[in-house]
Amino acid sequence: MTLSWTQIARLGLVQMALGAIVVLTTSTLNRLMVVEFALPAVLPGALVALHYGIQLSRPRWGFTSDTGGKRTRWIIGGMACLALGGFLAALAVTLFQGGFWAGLGLSILAYAMIGLGVGASGTSLLALLATSTAPHRRAAAATITWLMMIFGIALTAGLAGSFLDPYSPARLLTVVAVVVSAALLLTLLAVAGIEARVTAEREPDPTPFLEGLREVWAERRTRNFTLFVFLSMNAYFMQELILEPYAGLVWHFTPGQSTALSGAQNGGVFFGMLTVGIAATGLKWGALRSWVLAGCLGSAASLGLIAMAGLAPFGPGLTPLVVLLGFFNGMFAVAAIGAMMALAAEGRGRREGTRMGLWGAAQAIAAGFGGLTGAAAVDLMRGFQPDAPAFAAVFLVEAALFLAAALMALHIMDRNRSPAAALVPGE
Repeated sequence: MTLSWTQIARLGLVQMALGAIVVLTTSTLNRLMVVEFALPAVLPGALVALHYGIQLSRPRWGFTSDTGGKRTRWIIGGMACLALGGFLAALAVTLFQGGFWAGLGLSILAYAMIGLGVGASGTSLLALLATSTAPHRRAAAATITWLMMIFGIALTAGLAGSFLDPYSPARLLTVVAVVVSAALLLTLLAVAGIEARVTAEREPDPTPFLEGLREVWAERRTRNFTLFVFLSMNAYFMQELILEPYAGLVWHFTPGQSTALSGAQNGGVFFGMLTVGIAATGLKWGALRSWVLAGCLGSAASLGLIAMAGLAPFGPGLTPLVVLLGFFNGMFAVAAIGAMMALAAEGRGRREGTRMGLWGAAQAIAAGFGGLTGAAAVDLMRGFQPDAPAFAAVFLVEAALFLAAALMALHIMDRNRSPAAALVPGE
């Protein structure tokens, strides 16, 4: 048997739960450390980089999905680890006021748990979807689950932002406890009994992990696309840790307002993805490479406007520009993931999960490196110039990286590849 539409929607709820927890740890807690506790931006940058570094285990999870094994236990166990890590990360933020080293020690443990939970739960869920969905449903199923994850991010950021004002440590812990508990409960209900009712198409494969990974890395197209993922995701994630501090320091947003700003950005991502899904998959408009290029170029232009608005405020303000950035980010991301899934089925057979794990690891490295680099650059620039030009300089560097990613996509992606390939959710 294969997954029904109802079961596919239930698995999408797991992605929504995953996104709901992650957005609190990478946006709200980051802003609190930098603005409310006046800690250097490189500190939350390093913690988020740690959580991405732990996700270097993704190829291992992907290989496990190729060689067989029960996945439900890893989905649930990973989500439990993620939920506990998310709450401990919030608790650690409240400890910084009383003692730096206590807060730092608990933060390191918490973000390591977050990375482990995301890698285990997200990759195992992806494997279950890939191996148990009927071929004619895979594109629609993966698009649904991706959009549900973005919806969970946007909804959580918006609601959490409204409940965080006026900020207090007790209010923060209450909001985070509700979110992580709801996410874990939703996951338990969503996956209950699904794997037992479907039959994976693969037989166990005794190939050792390192040998399987070497086979995949030997493929030229896989290597080239890994480099593209690394470059483009550096551009995508460089603003992740500095956008909310920018809103607080330059635009004087409150914690609730800056958290809501993250929700608005992810709302833009949602509609950008939906636009590509309808136009490219439904109406058959444009090749996949064209959507990647449009997303990269639009993201670069949006970052330029955000940088200029901080230097000389004009027009509609910060929020509409951030929504515009999210829209083009979503357009780029969904098209790039489409290319990833199309390429995952090429080359040596029975290694789709390993390729997805490899690209997931490249994304994780880039996300951690990009976020940390952006935060460190802002700290450095703020040392000898005002906040607005310091942030603007980093945003312009990020825009340049998006232009470089567009140039690389122009050379390595197939001109006529259809975006109707399966779009698989990731963090």
